[in-house]
Amino acid sequence: MIRYYKTIDNKLEKLNSFESGCWINLVEPNQSEISEIVSLLNIDIESIKSALDEEERSRIDVEDNHTLILIDLPVDESDSNSSHYSTIPLGIIIGDDFILTVCSTQTKILNDFIVGHIKDFYTFKKTRFILQILYKNASYYLYYLRRINKMTSVIEREVTKSMKNKELIQLLELEKSLVYFSTSLKAIELVLNKMVRTNSIKKYPDDEDLLEDVIVENKQALEMATIYGDILSRVMDAFSAIISNNQNNVMQFLTSVTLITTIPTIVSGFFGMNVGGIPYGNDINGFWIVMLITTLICLVVTFFMSRNKLL
Repeated sequence: MIRYYKTIDNKLEKLNSFESGCWINLVEPNQSEISEIVSLLNIDIESIKSALDEEERSRIDVEDNHTLILIDLPVDESDSNSSHYSTIPLGIIIGDDFILTVCSTQTKILNDFIVGHIKDFYTFKKTRFILQILYKNASYYLYYLRRINKMTSVIEREVTKSMKNKELIQLLELEKSLVYFSTSLKAIELVLNKMVRTNSIKKYPDDEDLLEDVIVENKQALEMATIYGDILSRVMDAFSAIISNNQNNVMQFLTSVTLITTIPTIVSGFFGMNVGGIPYGNDINGFWIVMLITTLICLVVTFFMSRNKLL
């Protein structure tokens, strides 16, 4: 899908075709759309294919007539059964009279620009547009990291009384998400450092504060991802021990109950032998006497086991 946008009279307008100074948003493109854009902008097809490759790392490539910036965007892949976050690449290609964004799926970050949630956004201010994307991207990383932290706290309360693997699997998925985030944020940090040194990306005095904010936000997100990852790893180790201990407690309880319920079986076995001389065999109240003796023995054993914390 190809969409053209341009700022006209301080308002983002959708265009029917390419115009100088416009923003081209290429989302989930097929081969014909890729060929159309390559022919229209005279850019290397590999630049677009790189942005569509999920395994591609974040980087900056300077070509003859355009510059490619690749970054990883955070995406929420959670469903009703699991909480999982991942990253997908976004390609930003800058030319003399255009800026092209390429992504394998529709993203919330670019939608924020389309619906007008970003202030001071102009398609002809390409450097500021890039910085605004990077700033919004770091903000989404921080947002998802806070959600991961909240979910971890909820699982913590559940796992202390659980004996199942469900909570541990959820923690494992969150830990994997943090690994993705940390790796992507480290790569984006390198991209930001290279942006400062890349001459093909013009720097304007008005954008210096925004660039500083982007670097600070990205660094904060990276630190949070690292800290949460370390905490989650330690929490998983502790909760594995807790779940194992809970299972041991249940086994101990069942063993104690089995031992106590074995006493009536043993007593009834003795008094059920078909031989002479059975106590209370001819007594009319013999059954109730035997029941009373059995109950007393069970109570004594239960008291002894409770006192020694065996029950």
